Amino acid sequence: MIGNPRHVEVQIIGDKHGNYVHFAERDCSIQRRRQKLIEETPSTIVSESLRKKLGTAAINIAKLANYNSCGTVEFLIDEKNNFYFMEMNTRIQVEHTITEELARFDLVKEQINIAQGKKLSVKQKEIKFEGHVFEFRINAEDPHVDFMPSPGKLNYYIPPGGPNVRLDSACYSGYVIPPNYDSMIAKLIVRGKNRSEAMQIAKRALKEFHIEGVKSTIDFHLFMLNDDNFISGNYNLKYVDELILRGCKFKEKK
Repeated sequence: MIGNPRHVEVQIIGDKHGNYVHFAERDCSIQRRRQKLIEETPSTIVSESLRKKLGTAAINIAKLANYNSCGTVEFLIDEKNNFYFMEMNTRIQVEHTITEELARFDLVKEQINIAQGKKLSVKQKEIKFEGHVFEFRINAEDPHVDFMPSPGKLNYYIPPGGPNVRLDSACYSGYVIPPNYDSMIAKLIVRGKNRSEAMQIAKRALKEFHIEGVKSTIDFHLFMLNDDNFISGNYNLKYVDELILRGCKFKEKK
């Protein structure tokens, strides 16, 4: 049993010529019922030496599988920073966006080029990481009522913008969120010079995100950005579920 783990994954890419690189880690520990809600990179618990170990392990796993494409190798990290292989996702992930922003690298373009038989366009020593990046999943769910699904018509949909804000979405005013599939409305990605700046940009962007017609997880994200444990990076995979059990309604602190 791994007590109070963090869910940390490593983005890798391999080509058909035996070349592999990794793009550091993403911390995906803010989840409810094992569904990711917030991702960030770099992780607050991963040192440079641990990052190298995780990257090496992820690449070795991809090599053993003779894998050539974008992929994600997922680990659990315990309280003593021991890490344990969990699974490999052989695809581009929802949260690949934060890696793209941290490394300033187009992962999807690289994936397409590799599928065409081209060699990797970058070497490991050329990959640089700058700043801190968050992704907030804006879902049609009501965080005040145990994240109850809230499908329906987006009567009003005005997303935020501005410097260091990226939004991935296909929604618009009048779009209908169906009850049959994933409840995601949008992915809000913010980038800062450091974690603190990224959090301030996120607060501004979330407050400028206007959705009417369905409930959304915006209030949950604003709550987390004011939560002392999240601010300090002192959280784990169980944290949100424990808050729910304690009756937390995820209302932003004023």
